[in-house]
Amino acid sequence: MNETAKNSRAYVLATAAYNEEANIGKTIEAMLAQSERPQRWVIVSDGSQDKTDEIVQKYAEKHGFIRFLRVTRPPGRSFRTKIMALQAGIKLLEDVPVRYIGNLDADVSLEPSYFAELITRFERDSKLGIAGGFVYEGKEGETRSRSINRVYSVAHAAQLVRRECYEAIGGWAVLEYGGEDWHAQTSARMMGWTAEAFPELRIFHHRPTGEGDILARHKFRQGRMDYSLGSEPVFEILKCLQRLTEKPLYIGGAIRLMGFFWSAIIREPRPVSREFVAFLRAEQKKKTMSVFNIGRRQDRLVGLQ
Repeated sequence: MNETAKNSRAYVLATAAYNEEANIGKTIEAMLAQSERPQRWVIVSDGSQDKTDEIVQKYAEKHGFIRFLRVTRPPGRSFRTKIMALQAGIKLLEDVPVRYIGNLDADVSLEPSYFAELITRFERDSKLGIAGGFVYEGKEGETRSRSINRVYSVAHAAQLVRRECYEAIGGWAVLEYGGEDWHAQTSARMMGWTAEAFPELRIFHHRPTGEGDILARHKFRQGRMDYSLGSEPVFEILKCLQRLTEKPLYIGGAIRLMGFFWSAIIREPRPVSREFVAFLRAEQKKKTMSVFNIGRRQDRLVGLQ
């Protein structure tokens, strides 16, 4: 930690990229434009079969802080392999004495001050363990904040984790249905840290969530993810009902709920502890009660995530 103290704002990043030739250049250019660059950034090609490797290698040859690593695996997108690739990249960061460890998706762009401002938020709050911005996506010809953005839910797309918090939670978990960001911040809160997303820090997502998969299958998978992490059933029902009007798939909420109850019917094992489930459900029950209180006054449901 003595070495780390020499630069209290230092950070490192890892990125897992699978067939991202259309977007990885934009992501790298956004990082080159950052007012405070990472000490090291490892970009892991997760078995890419397009020109991702070639693009990243060219940038790595020109910029010393960028490192390239390729891992091989069967083709296809997978949440498990994404995090396994990310973990492989993080191993190449362990020798760098920094205060913050971060993930950056391979299909996003950021404003030049993004990471500098994010670190300033950490400096203001010693209990802040995980932080990031709000994700923006192109819809109907304009870029909008995602409807699911919440200040208490930090998207994995571009986030930093305080090193002590990262080590306490054991980093990002390898989960079959995804939800590594959800798992990390819930684990952090269990240990007394806070997690916060800042609306003024914008993350521009170039490929809308679920675009790399059939949308109905993506929604069904999300339901199974919710079950796997222990989501409370009443909370899950209310959340999915709230999302029935989401475009482009108006019944997306119903399909997500089907995925949740399918996993419940087959009694699928959960990869998390009973303590984790109990803590998460206690949080969700508080949110449910607050929503009903708002609903009595405003006759609508808001704020479920």
